Amino acid sequence: MKKILAEFVNFITGWHVNVPEEFRLKKAVMIAAPHTSNWDLIHALPGLWLGDYRPRFFIKDDFKKIPLVNWLLKWVGAIWVNRKKHNNLIKHSVDMLNNEKELILLVPAEGTRSAVPKWRLGFYHIAKETGLPILLSYLDYAKKEAGVGKIIYPTDDFEKDMLQIEDFYKNITPKYPEKYNKKIFIRK
Repeated sequence: MKKILAEFVNFITGWHVNVPEEFRLKKAVMIAAPHTSNWDLIHALPGLWLGDYRPRFFIKDDFKKIPLVNWLLKWVGAIWVNRKKHNNLIKHSVDMLNNEKELILLVPAEGTRSAVPKWRLGFYHIAKETGLPILLSYLDYAKKEAGVGKIIYPTDDFEKDMLQIEDFYKNITPKYPEKYNKKIFIRK
């Protein structure tokens, strides 16, 4: 059902998918970037579904109170988070990934649709703690393309890993470029 819906959404929006076979993993941490618009989810999920992913992602639990929205968001992969409470999402994510046979955890590294001075690096810590690769997914609004373009296996050289990720995303066009910071981390 999700693939049929994805094909329909991509047909009416004119988007296409680029997920090479070698990136079709069953268990990984996946970066969702750039993330500058509510439309990102509308384009990302069909692309990922057509790429044979069934990602799960965290979303604020404000929407949980609306029954139909609650059901729909759970169906597409939402995991509710109460942002008013202190949650250790890294530990929770590590536990989830360690306890599941198949799980792609989709993480919007910017943490918000607004401009940020640097990315949040929870995705990296989750990947390091679980020993899983990081899939670099993207939405390129200039090309109308959703895809996965690279796999990063975290090493003990944090800066080198971050520079690889930063380099990958530097030519991706977000919906709102003014809200996107291509410098993903602060160098020492």
